[in-house]
Amino acid sequence: MTVYFDDPFWVAVLEVLDGDRVRATRHVFGAEPTDPELYEFLLRHGGGLLACAQQSPAVAVPQAPPAPRNPKRMARAAARAAAEARPSTAAQEAVKKATELRKRASAERGREHREAHAEHRRELRRAKSRARHRGH
Repeated sequence: MTVYFDDPFWVAVLEVLDGDRVRATRHVFGAEPTDPELYEFLLRHGGGLLACAQQSPAVAVPQAPPAPRNPKRMARAAARAAAEARPSTAAQEAVKKATELRKRASAERGREHREAHAEHRRELRRAKSRARHRGH
């Protein structure tokens, strides 16, 4: 799990590796969580986060190029990676896919609701029209 600041909120991304594929989910915190708060959060909601991550679509992890042989360059790269406490790009892609799937499902539900509402309104208009014609 990686916790990082994504202006204006603190975000936690949980990555689950499945061989050469990764599944991920994220949780948005408001203020910066302390270590005890993170521990309590994981105790309470860790199972739910894992279940959510397991339901998200899997994304292939890109293979990293071979590491450079120069030890100073390797040390700089390690320091740079430690400074950038960001989730992997595969995890970001997995979260993006899960969000896109939820968005499509929500749009489909909204469309069905609008169509059902329009059909209901049409039926009401037909019923009123029939009632007006029966009165004559």
